[in-house]
Amino acid sequence: MGAAHYVFPMAKVILENVRKVFPGDVEAVKDFSLDIETGEFIVLVGPSGCGKSTTLRMIAGLEEISSGKISIGDRVVNDLPPKDRDIAMVFQNYALYPHMSVFDNMAFSLKMRKMPKADIQKRVNEAAEMLDIEELLKRRPKELSGGQRQRVAVGRAIVRQPAAFLFDEPLSNLDAKLRVQMRVEISRLHHNLDTTMIYVTHDQVEAMTMGDRIVVMKDGIIEQVAPPEELYDNPATKFVASFIGTPPMNFIDGKITGENGTLNFDEGTFSLPLPEMFMSELEPYRNKRITFGIRPEDIGSERAALEKNAVQIRSTVDVVEPMGSETILYVRTDNNSFISRVDPHKTCKAGDCIELAVNLPKAHFFDADTDKLIV
Repeated sequence: MGAAHYVFPMAKVILENVRKVFPGDVEAVKDFSLDIETGEFIVLVGPSGCGKSTTLRMIAGLEEISSGKISIGDRVVNDLPPKDRDIAMVFQNYALYPHMSVFDNMAFSLKMRKMPKADIQKRVNEAAEMLDIEELLKRRPKELSGGQRQRVAVGRAIVRQPAAFLFDEPLSNLDAKLRVQMRVEISRLHHNLDTTMIYVTHDQVEAMTMGDRIVVMKDGIIEQVAPPEELYDNPATKFVASFIGTPPMNFIDGKITGENGTLNFDEGTFSLPLPEMFMSELEPYRNKRITFGIRPEDIGSERAALEKNAVQIRSTVDVVEPMGSETILYVRTDNNSFISRVDPHKTCKAGDCIELAVNLPKAHFFDADTDKLIV
């Protein structure tokens, strides 16, 4: 993509206590509050049915809000139709007019505004150059690949010079390689245009690689809002810890035991002596149930083994997945299964008994009743 020629209007987007209740008293979005800064790239992520697309559609005006307030820039837009909200939306299915050329698809909203022809030509050409689709302007959508159609859909949004871009799962119809390519291009576009973008996806890799901040949603509520690194290192709940990260975090149920000023995590068949750094937060949980979480790279890897507080767990290898740059091991103990991310040169096979080093300072502990992070 080329450099931006556009100067975009800058707008903050604010949602205050927004709710959406569908007929039958189905509450799809519950008390959603979020301040999206001017020029920020925010990603809403979560499993199907968590309310992320409904939230985006409420910002766009395609869905009425049941209560609360939405502001774009300095205007409350609750009662404004989509065309008056100064936003542009890019959909999953591209939503191009099949009978129109690429140029006419991109120019359509500008023609509706009765913009002078020379200005339309200039805007479309600049957007096409930015997206590297100048040679496609005379083609119809059916003559384009999925990636090209997606670029046209993005171009149609760019020419409107909106205060905010809304993306609803725009890459989910593309194959894996194209998805990666378009992900990079949309991130570059955001950098070049420096405008507010709100992006919905169920793909946590997309969320982690694109967002300035990520909003993790579940059952219509916000579980956590944070930059990608913070979500990964300090997940607020067990759900966030399980949703963010590939492969996902390992969880083991057990209880905190210990005497004479020491604490252990006791799983039943093995016991892990806990470092002093966890003492004050975990002391109240002595003799109580708790969930222990550890990322795959912090169990079994050479790095984990080198840590001074590392302890070993004896386990059996079930499946070995060589990935080239790393190897994923699926292993089990008497009561639990783990996923371990190890050096690609580690040689082992299904059925082998191995010692897994656990990097205890990297462990997470969750309250067994509330699923909230303790430490």
